[in-house]
Amino acid sequence: MSNRLLTRTGALLAAAGFALAMTACSDDGDASSEDTAATEEAAPEETTEEEMASGEFGDACSAVPADGEGSFAGMADDPVATAASNNPVLSTLVTAVTEADLVDTLNSAENITVFAPTNDAFAAIPEADLQAVLADQDMLTSILTYHVVGEQIAPEDLGGTFTTLQGDTLEVAGSGEEWTVNGSANVVCGNVQTANATVYIIDSVLMPA
Repeated sequence: MSNRLLTRTGALLAAAGFALAMTACSDDGDASSEDTAATEEAAPEETTEEEMASGEFGDACSAVPADGEGSFAGMADDPVATAASNNPVLSTLVTAVTEADLVDTLNSAENITVFAPTNDAFAAIPEADLQAVLADQDMLTSILTYHVVGEQIAPEDLGGTFTTLQGDTLEVAGSGEEWTVNGSANVVCGNVQTANATVYIIDSVLMPA
């Protein structure tokens, strides 16, 4: 009788110990699963090329006014020639566009892309040459319309060869936020939106062939 009682008691204790061990293992497993889930939730998402270029990009974007009509928000409300006229970074370009009588042409165009040279880009041209171009409306018109593509190009579609309003083609190469036009002009502030255009500000004046 005593032996059977001891045996039964031992079996009960063993069963209880096994149950406790299983509970502990289950708790450890749950904790491990929770830790894994937390780690997965905390893992940073990779930034895609489209996300990198979804807004304005480039070092020269810092030179654009933070507010007012010449800011990115202000430019988005106006057609491209008017928007550029409010941006101090593009004042020489605006002078050239006005001399070529292209203000209305650019403002009335729909869904275009403009590769817009900065003031420094024009300043790199010898003064005598620049004045000669500004005085020759046909040449000036040819140069300026070479900077305009008759379609709106998003950053993710920027690489390739495009036909300009002047008739010749230009080639854009690069990736992410690093782009060049015709292998020489760098995009220094890209994906600037106006009411009728996407603008890529560049650091060199493009010349048609």
